[in-house]
Amino acid sequence: MNITINEELRAYIDPLTENEHAALERSLLAEGCRDALVLWGEVLIDGHNRYAICRQHDIAFKTVQNDSFANIEDVQLWMIDNHLARRSVSDFQRGVLALRKKEIVTARARVSDQSAPDAAESDDTAAPTAKPLQTRQDIARVAGISSNAIGQIEKIQKTAAPELVQAVRAGTISINAAAAIASLPSAEQVTAAAGGRKELQQAARQVREQAREQMRALKPAAKPVAEAAPYPIDNALSEVEALRAQAAALSAENALLREQVATLSAALEASGTAA
Repeated sequence: MNITINEELRAYIDPLTENEHAALERSLLAEGCRDALVLWGEVLIDGHNRYAICRQHDIAFKTVQNDSFANIEDVQLWMIDNHLARRSVSDFQRGVLALRKKEIVTARARVSDQSAPDAAESDDTAAPTAKPLQTRQDIARVAGISSNAIGQIEKIQKTAAPELVQAVRAGTISINAAAAIASLPSAEQVTAAAGGRKELQQAARQVREQAREQMRALKPAAKPVAEAAPYPIDNALSEVEALRAQAAALSAENALLREQVATLSAALEASGTAA
């Protein structure tokens, strides 16, 4: 059986970590190669690690053909979807694979748009091209992770030192922490990665604390609560005096009425006695 290794395809999917490779090797030695290797003609498109271990230990394996691809991009898209369907793939790997899928689909859509007028003239019934993954939300749905994680993975890919990327691939540090450390100069990233998990976590905490301090420095000072305009004292005194005068007048009026009532009562009593 002639099996060809396409180096571009072999390198397209991130290699296994040392622990993952050791676990796969133990499984193959104990149980044999249960899953068939997938070929596109003679080209191996799935099972590169299994193939290498089986050859090393002379373990028997089976192959199956998949001839449904028109070009290598079709193969790459299939490899991406195939790996995304596996539960063992980490969130970081999922994000990387989804971003790679975005690149292929977007490039194809661009080519399709450029050739659209000619295609419309030649065939009005041509099948529509699949929509590109335009937003982080689209990519996140493909990867099965949050859109925030996709943004962090993009930052890691752009600014992280290879040593930091390897640390997050191996699960030594989280995506969130790696994205924070990726804002440091490359030399500091390398130093943190060399220190292992504790050093990486410490570096991430320092970066976050510096970011919080910068945000506090940039935040405008809270404006003092405006005091209510004082009520004029003169007006208040005038109102009090007016009320007092009104009360005094009412009291005097009440006293006069009481005197009048008393006078009338006395007159009635006198007239009654005289009678």
